[in-house]
Formats: sequence, structure tokens, C-alpha cells
Amino acid sequence: MALLSVLDLSTVSVGGTQAQGVRDTIEVAKAAERLGYHRFWVAEHHSIQHLSSPAPEILIAALTQVTSRIRLGSGGVMLPNYSPLKVAEVFMELEALAPGRIDLGLGRALGADLVTGQALGSRSSAVFPQFFALLSAWLLDSSGVEPFPPGHAFSDVKANPRGPSHPDLFMLCSSIDSARFAGLAGVGMVFAEFIARADGMPAVAAYRESFKPSVYREHPRAGVATIALAADTTEEADRLAAMLPRPPRAPGGEDGERFIRRIRGDGATVRAFLAEKARHTGADEVFVMSAGPTLASRIRSLELVAEEGVVV
Repeated sequence: MALLSVLDLSTVSVGGTQAQGVRDTIEVAKAAERLGYHRFWVAEHHSIQHLSSPAPEILIAALTQVTSRIRLGSGGVMLPNYSPLKVAEVFMELEALAPGRIDLGLGRALGADLVTGQALGSRSSAVFPQFFALLSAWLLDSSGVEPFPPGHAFSDVKANPRGPSHPDLFMLCSSIDSARFAGLAGVGMVFAEFIARADGMPAVAAYRESFKPSVYREHPRAGVATIALAADTTEEADRLAAMLPRPPRAPGGEDGERFIRRIRGDGATVRAFLAEKARHTGADEVFVMSAGPTLASRIRSLELVAEEGVVV
């Protein structure tokens, strides 16, 4: 049995604007909470025409004010783009706004092409282990779990606001190597099938095999994130899918159109696919990236998937 959660990319509706895409995410989040989904995560992408959210932390802050139960998080913050201290401060502030409901999902890629990465001042993904260690140290210090390592050059630097709790930590992975890193770090892991265009089972297995208990969790927590488009009929799902931007072929992965075609249909079909996805991969949680050319179709897709409950 696996919980159902939502990953939202702030997609631009057909004929809509990026600004409206940001506001649409708020409506999708409210629907996800109403329907009982476990988490609602927002992504970070830069300079991509049909995606609207380069700053998940801003959306999460807005969502803390219009939700009360659902967990909110990033899927994910691209850590090489930022100062680890600044990320720690931002997410401790989010934790202060919604204690016990904030997840910090991290990625080690840029979420952008190389030229955009240069404009952002991004570092190479090679800095990720060092940045991850600093970020974790500041989160644990600010929440009173563990003091910052003594003798470090930054030992007197504090990530404010301090508080009694810290965000739960996850890695958004698209390779077996990053899944192993998440396991060795003792944090949660979500494999992004929609990026890798590949089966999440090997990454989930690698994560579980490498997992070491930590202050974040005693037991592994593995998720997979995949695209799903449910409509009232299969024909309607096909019609809606034809209106979506054609996903590119991922290096070493499947053609994007072929990948989407497998996971669209009526509610029962898509729900059965997600249940099989959880069983096959061994995931504890399945993140649904609800596809659809309009806000109404995205919300309807989530409604149909959750019709029999939010466990598959």
C-alpha cells in the first residue's frame, strides 16, 4: 500500500499566461487537500516557456496560508543554484509558518540549461555533497537537534529563525547514484520518473540497500513521481493529451509521448496504473504529476485518481 501525493510544475494552461500558471497552482493545492492527498510539492524550473515556478519557496509560503492539513514541500530546490545558508533560512521560516508540515526536497541538477545556469550564478553539481552537509548542519542546529560542528569556519553562523522543529529532508533523484546518496544520508528519496523517463524500481532498491538511519528518519522512505492524466473517458484523456506540449526524449530514456501514452485514461485505468507502479517499484508513496491542458482538467484528473481514496 502506498500513499498518494501531488507534484505540481505550475504548468501554463493552453491559451493562458505564466502569471496565471502560478495562481493555478494554488487552486490545485487547495483541491489536493480537499481530496485527501498526503503531500503537495512544487518544482523549480528556469527559463522554460510552459512552466511558471522558478521559486518554489514563494509558492510554499502562499500555500501555508490557504491549507491546514496537507504537507507542503519542494520537489525540489536545486541546491547548486543557491547558498546552503539561505536555503536553510528560507525553509526554517516556512517551518515557522506551518510547523510540522514542511518538506525540503533537494535536487543536485540546475533545473535549467547551462546558459540559464550561468545567468543564475549556479555552481557545478559537484558541489552538492558539500552544500548538502552544510544545509543539514544548519537545519539541525537551528531546530536544536544537533549543534553545528565545532571548529568549522561557519560554526558561529546561525540559520534563523530558530524553532523547535525542522523541515523533513528528501532528495529528488533521477539516477541510481543520487538514490544511493539519499540512502547513505538517511533522508527520504523520490525518484522522478517523469524526468528520467525510466523505471523507478532500480533506484528505489538501491536507496533501500544503502539506507543508514539518521536523525531525519530511522527507516527508509521511498517515493516515485510520475505523470498521470485521468479523464471521465479514455477518449477524453486522449483528446486532452493531444493539447499538451510534446515532452522531449530524455537522454537514455523513452520518447516523452510514448511515456505519457501509457499512463492516461479514465480514472479506474490511471488508478490501477498507479497501484501497479507502487507495487512494482516498492515505493511507499506515489507522487502524481497531474497533467492536463487546463486548470479544470488537472483538478478533475486528481479527483478521479482519488475517487476511491488516497492509498493505492
